[in-house]
Amino acid sequence: MSTDVVTAFYTAFAARDGEAMAAAYAAEIVFEDPAFGVLTGRDAADMWRMLCSSASPVTVSHTVLASSGTAATVRWVADYAFGATGRPVHNLVTAHLTLRDGQIVAHRDVFDFRRWAGQALGTPGRLLGWTPVLRAKVRRTARANLAAFQARSA
Repeated sequence: MSTDVVTAFYTAFAARDGEAMAAAYAAEIVFEDPAFGVLTGRDAADMWRMLCSSASPVTVSHTVLASSGTAATVRWVADYAFGATGRPVHNLVTAHLTLRDGQIVAHRDVFDFRRWAGQALGTPGRLLGWTPVLRAKVRRTARANLAAFQARSA
C-alpha cells in the first residue's frame, strides 16, 4: 500500500531518523523544495540525514491528503528553531510524492517561502522573502551546509 512508505517516511522524520527517511527513497530520487532546489540521489537522502542530525528540537506532524498506488499528497508541519538565527519557525508544507515498488522516487515540497523567510530570518526575510536574490542566498547556504555535512560524513 502506498501509504505504508509515506507513513514510515514521516514517522521517521518525527523521530529524527534520517537513515530511515533515506531508506524510503529510491536510489534515483528527485527531491525539490524552495530552500534546496532540486537534489537527486545521495544528495536528497543526505539532506534528511543532515536535518535530522541537528541538535535543535523539531516537532513534525503529517496528514496524508490523497493516496494511490503511485502517488501521495501529504500535508506536513514542522515546528523548530531556525539554526542560523534561533528564530521559531512553523512551516506548513504540502508534499507531492511519486511512488514505485514501495519507495519514493520523486518528492516535491511546496511551502510559502516568503512566510518561511519572515519567520526564519525576521525583518530581512519579511522584506526580501519575495525576491529571487534572497531565495538564491538561502539556496546557496543550504547547499553549502549539505556539502559540509557530506564532507564530515565521508
